[in-house]
Amino acid sequence: MNFKNRLVILLVGAALFSCNQKPTNNAEVQQSLVFPKGELIKNNNFTGNAYLSMMVYADSINKNSVGNVTFEPGARTNWHSHPNGQIILAIDGKGYYQEKGSPKKILLKGDLVKCPANIPHWHGASEDKEFIQVAITSRVDGPTKWLEVVTDEEYLE
Repeated sequence: MNFKNRLVILLVGAALFSCNQKPTNNAEVQQSLVFPKGELIKNNNFTGNAYLSMMVYADSINKNSVGNVTFEPGARTNWHSHPNGQIILAIDGKGYYQEKGSPKKILLKGDLVKCPANIPHWHGASEDKEFIQVAITSRVDGPTKWLEVVTDEEYLE
């Protein structure tokens, strides 16, 4: 079994065995998360508040990066594409995923999306619920290509 398959199994397993109790304070919320919430993303590639906790950085040996992204309600990425595609694992909440020219898909805990290479897409939280995802992105043929903002009309469509 190769590294990617082992990583996906590990991540899915961790999500499935996460705590289902309702936390009552911020410390308990942080403890109940499968992965840390991370730091607020401060760039122009997102609408709304999203947080990133990098778990694996691509390097010269393994050119995959793995990050846990938490989107507040209404938050989303811009349109973007990946030269080698991307895998999104829905960890919690309710999110959306859309490829250019296709209908928007609803993502719930346990859903998995395999984003095709070089296809513009966006993902993020629903209007009323936070969304937590793990994104696995190959960096073999280069970085993410960021495109235009997802308009409110596209988001709500």
